[in-house]
Amino acid sequence: MGKIVLRLDRVMADRKMSLAELSEMVGVSNVNLSKMKNGRISAIRFSTLESICEVLHCQPGDILEYDDKQ
Repeated sequence: MGKIVLRLDRVMADRKMSLAELSEMVGVSNVNLSKMKNGRISAIRFSTLESICEVLHCQPGDILEYDDKQ
């Protein structure tokens, strides 16, 4: 069975945005975004995903990736 991998760190680096900046703009705590960035979450609210995509000017597929090799 595969696994969903979060690529938030890659998108943030591409946009040259820090965790603190994203946290402030999205309205999610640094701790929660850090967990997301490091792939230590098991769920994400659509509203949070929408806010992140709006701030980073990206699509959900830029952040979420399915890895069928895991």
